[in-house]
Amino acid sequence: MSKIQMTTPLVEMDGDEMTRILWQMIKDELLSPFIDLNTEYYDLGLEYRNETNDQVTIDAAEATMKYKVAVKCATITPNAARMDEYHLKEMYKSPNGTIRAMLDGTVFRAPIVVKGIEPCVRNWKKPITLARHAYGDVYKNTEMVIPGPGKVELVYTAEDGTEKRELVHNFAGPGIAQGMHNLDESISSFAKSCFNYALDTKQDLWFATKDTISKKYDHTFKDIFQEVYEKEYKERFEAAGITYFYTLIDDAVARVMKAEGGFIWACKNYDGDVMSDMVSSAFGSLAMMTSVLVSPHGYFEYEAAHGTVQRHYYKHLKGEETSTNSVATIFAWTGALRKRGELDGNQELMAFADKLETATIATIESGKMTKDLALITTIENPTVLNSREFILAVKENL
Repeated sequence: MSKIQMTTPLVEMDGDEMTRILWQMIKDELLSPFIDLNTEYYDLGLEYRNETNDQVTIDAAEATMKYKVAVKCATITPNAARMDEYHLKEMYKSPNGTIRAMLDGTVFRAPIVVKGIEPCVRNWKKPITLARHAYGDVYKNTEMVIPGPGKVELVYTAEDGTEKRELVHNFAGPGIAQGMHNLDESISSFAKSCFNYALDTKQDLWFATKDTISKKYDHTFKDIFQEVYEKEYKERFEAAGITYFYTLIDDAVARVMKAEGGFIWACKNYDGDVMSDMVSSAFGSLAMMTSVLVSPHGYFEYEAAHGTVQRHYYKHLKGEETSTNSVATIFAWTGALRKRGELDGNQELMAFADKLETATIATIESGKMTKDLALITTIENPTVLNSREFILAVKENL
C-alpha cells in the first residue's frame, strides 16, 4: 500500500513522561504505516528545554508561524520538586504559556463524545466548546507579600513622565497584593478568533465576564467583544443563523448547567482554565478532550488538553503495566493532519484523519477501552486494555 504524501511539514513538538511514550506509539502504529510523515521536529521534553535554556520552545513557536500548523505533546511545567528532579538551571515557564503568547491565540477545547460515556449533567446532549483567552490576567501577574502597615498603589507612568495613581489598599497589617494586566490588541484578537470559530463550526457563541464588579478591567473585555461583533460579524452571524450572547460569568455557569450544549463558551484566561476542566470532567475525562490554539493570524496548534500522566510514567519506568488513555493525543494528531490537509488541498490526508478518529471512537464503543473509561462507562463488561493494546485495537479498526 502506497503511503499518503504530505507536501508541507507539520511542526511536531514532543513532550514529557507517559505522554511522550504514547506519542511514539501513536506515530509507530497509527501514523507512519499509512502516512509518509513530514514533520519539523522540536523536543520540548524538560531535559532539552533545560539544555537549550528554553530556546527550543521559542523556536517551535516560530516554526508554527512559518508552517501554520503544529501538533504538541503534553509537557511539564516545572515546580520546586521538578527543579530538583531534573537538575534545572531555572524554573522555566509553561511551554503552553510561551507558545500561546507568541502565537496570540485562543484555546478551543471540546469533549470527544462517545456512546457509553455519558455526561454527569443529564441534559448535556451536544459538546460544549470552551474558548479560553490565552494571554494575561493572573498568568502574567505581579505579586507582592505585604509585610506590615503601609499603602499599596497602582501607578501608571506615561512616556512623557506624567503619573496616574489609584489606591489599592491602606494596609493596617500584613497581607498580599496582586497586579494584573491585559491588552486591547490581545482582547480584540481573542474576540475575532471566537467569532471566526463560531462561523466555521456554525455554533452560537456565549461570552461572560464580571463587568458589574470589575467596571474597567472586565468591562473592557465586554466592550471590545461588542464593538468587534457589531463592526465585523453581526451580519455574518445573522446570515449563518447563529447568535452571539453576552452575560455575567455566574449567570453563564447557571445557564450552562441547564443547557443542552452545542455552543462555544468564551472565557477570560482564568475562567477558561477552570471551566474547561469542569466541562471535560463532567463529559467524562480530561483525556477525552480536543484542544486547539487558533490564532487570528492563521496559525493552528493542536494538543492534548491533559498533563503528562506522571504516575503512569513512574510505573512504566519500573516495567509495570499501564492503562493510559491516548485518545486526546490521537485527536491532537488527527486535528493537525486534517488542518494541514485542508490548507494544502490534500484530500487524502483529511480523509485519513477522519478515519482514524472514527476508528478510535468505534474501538471504545465496541467495549474496548483503557481503565479510566472502563470505570465510568455504561457499556456492560468492557474489555480493559493496557496503553499499547488500546492503540493496537484502534489500528485494527483503522
